[in-house]
Amino acid sequence: MIRTWFIAMTALILLTGCGSKELEEFNKPAEYWYEKMVTAVSNGNLEKADSYFSSLQSEHISSPFLAEATMIMAQAHMAHDEYLLSEHFLNEYIRRYATPAGREYAEFLKIKAKFLALPNPGRDQGLIDDTLKGVETFKLNYPSSTYLPIVNTMETQLQLAKGGLNERIAQLYERLGKPKGAEFYRAMAPVTWVKSEEVVNANVPWYREIFEGDGSSSWYDFLIPQTRNVVSMDDNESK
Repeated sequence: MIRTWFIAMTALILLTGCGSKELEEFNKPAEYWYEKMVTAVSNGNLEKADSYFSSLQSEHISSPFLAEATMIMAQAHMAHDEYLLSEHFLNEYIRRYATPAGREYAEFLKIKAKFLALPNPGRDQGLIDDTLKGVETFKLNYPSSTYLPIVNTMETQLQLAKGGLNERIAQLYERLGKPKGAEFYRAMAPVTWVKSEEVVNANVPWYREIFEGDGSSSWYDFLIPQTRNVVSMDDNESK
């Protein structure tokens, strides 16, 4: 009986202690949440940092700490390869806090986040096009920006990636016997300021090359029908 009572009291004390500790995490000054957030970011615990940021934002909606905290969270998520979350915080920063100079920097970081989200550009044609549109808008809005050299470098790599992707698609159409499809992709947004013969394709790791090929052939070539598609033949060929 005494042992049971002791165990029950111990459990009650532990539960009460945990509950009081949780209650202490509410209704704190803005400085408290900001410092907690920065410490969590420094420790690489972004889940905790997001939680502290949410507390700062909900309890102190007009706090001067929020602008800097939002930018810190955007850069922290980018540093941890969480580019969608980074873009979310950047959009929030632009919408609520950005000065003209701060907006320019945030727009630059949005392009950088999209660019870094493309480790394998051959797999996401839509993101390449979306990033290039962002580059075009940035250059239009900030023609004298100090970030233009970096933006131009990213644009060059994206254009090369897009050209390389279109060429691989064109080669696939050729192997399928669809010359019109190949012609369409080779004519799509050609990179006229780069000589195609001078472009060196990126090295593909062996474990990806096994499945993706090098653009000219693939291990699954034997599965592709060798017959030509009548729909894509030239008029002379189809007669």
